Amino acid sequence: MIGWVIFGTNDLDKSKNFYDTFIAKLGLVKALDEKEYVGYARIDDPKRVIFYITLPFDGAKATFGNGTMVALEASSPEVVNIVHQLAIENGGLNEGNPGKRDYDRDAYFSYFRDLDNNKICVYSEF
Repeated sequence: MIGWVIFGTNDLDKSKNFYDTFIAKLGLVKALDEKEYVGYARIDDPKRVIFYITLPFDGAKATFGNGTMVALEASSPEVVNIVHQLAIENGGLNEGNPGKRDYDRDAYFSYFRDLDNNKICVYSEF
């Protein structure tokens, strides 16, 4: 069971603005907005943060993990399309256009990287 996910960032304001463009479409709301981190929670459980972006605690540069990816569930393929478009329009890097994949016939996926190069999958099951 996953409790929460944290992505490091080197520019919290830029990262926050990036995620704020689409995070509500995934059913998340900004629950914490502190000097060193931002936390997002499900709209129906706003006190339980499940996704953070943060400046690294040790003060070193944030780096992404090679082979690391977080998948965020959307309510429909249309929302996957919207989130992917917003991410790319706001500086994200396309890692795979929205669509069905041969490896999973019951879901619809998109892939992109955020401003700190963290890889994100947004998907919806049919």
